[in-house]
Amino acid sequence: MKRGKYSSSMLIGAAFLMATSAIGPGFLTQTAVFTEKYLASFSTIILITIIVDIIAQVNIWRIIIAAGKYGQEIANDVFHGLGYFIAFLVFIGGIAFNIGNIAGTGMAFNTMFGIDPRIGAAISAIIAIAIFLSKEFGNVMDRFAQVLGALMILLATYVAIAAHPPVGEVIIRTVTPKKIEFLPIITLIGGSVGGYITFAGGHRLLQGGVKGIEAVNNATKSATLGIIVAAIMRYVLFFGALGIAIKGVKFDSVNPAATPFLTVAGTFGYKMFGLVLWAAATTSVVGCSFTSLSFIRTFFKSVDKYFEKYIIWFIVFCTVVFVIVGKPVTLLIFAGAINGLILPLTLGSMLLASRNKKIIRDYQHPPIFTILGILVFILTLYGGISSLSEIAQLFK
Repeated sequence: MKRGKYSSSMLIGAAFLMATSAIGPGFLTQTAVFTEKYLASFSTIILITIIVDIIAQVNIWRIIIAAGKYGQEIANDVFHGLGYFIAFLVFIGGIAFNIGNIAGTGMAFNTMFGIDPRIGAAISAIIAIAIFLSKEFGNVMDRFAQVLGALMILLATYVAIAAHPPVGEVIIRTVTPKKIEFLPIITLIGGSVGGYITFAGGHRLLQGGVKGIEAVNNATKSATLGIIVAAIMRYVLFFGALGIAIKGVKFDSVNPAATPFLTVAGTFGYKMFGLVLWAAATTSVVGCSFTSLSFIRTFFKSVDKYFEKYIIWFIVFCTVVFVIVGKPVTLLIFAGAINGLILPLTLGSMLLASRNKKIIRDYQHPPIFTILGILVFILTLYGGISSLSEIAQLFK
């Protein structure tokens, strides 16, 4: 990566912020559930989603950095009012997701120490708030994401190796899957680049002053790195779960992601899973809070002026809701429906912006990115509409 004007630390930090925003409690659960269902063939689904994720994220980040504006501002330039609508969806969805992330931190404390999940959630919220109280919260946030991201991968790698997964069969089934369905593909895409997640790193780069045509290539590398980090974690968790699933071990229905850790290393493994869950949930709280508020800061002067303070109040509000209400099942279902619609909206607006010289000025968006982006737009739009019909059935 280019040294000088834009530090490698910032570019890597943005990538890890995006990746750790994606790797939350839902990410862990989805991987375990789908591995148990599809076994080695799940590798094909993971590979497809990685390709789609890279296409979507690179398109979005390149346009954001070239235009030097936040996603919602670009959307408003494309079609007046679209940016407000997207910002509203991301913010409301961010609240719901953050309550779920905070619930995950509470579950993690309960796993590690046996304490009430609500107390654990409050402790985790204080830790997240401490990051934003720092005078250089951007650097602290970057380092926090990098360290805990690396820790998650290392702990999950240990389980993956100890589980002795059938690597040869995975290689074969990646090319010739026994079974593949559309639903898990859309689910994984939504969980890795849907909603606020794909903007987490891009907005972090803007906040750090990374913008303009000369920064586009660096942003592309950072965007790709973020997807690769999330993909490594996905595959590591997949190998660990697969090694257990092929032995006929039934996954726990309440907390399926814990089963490989518990099976491989007993009580110690279960505690280790608690640490992985805490790292995943807490980094997602940080990433979700930062990105959700970044979507409304350009529309409200007070939010822009006191950005860090509003982030803190956002975390406090979500924590209080969890402590009072408990598990926010309905909110998480609603957030899932929103998530399925946000990506095609945001990606579509970015692709339209790439053809508007008033927005991108002298920047030339590569035609291959546009073509691939359109294909992903069609795929995710269909998936989003499909998920809405399924959500509607749940409420009947």
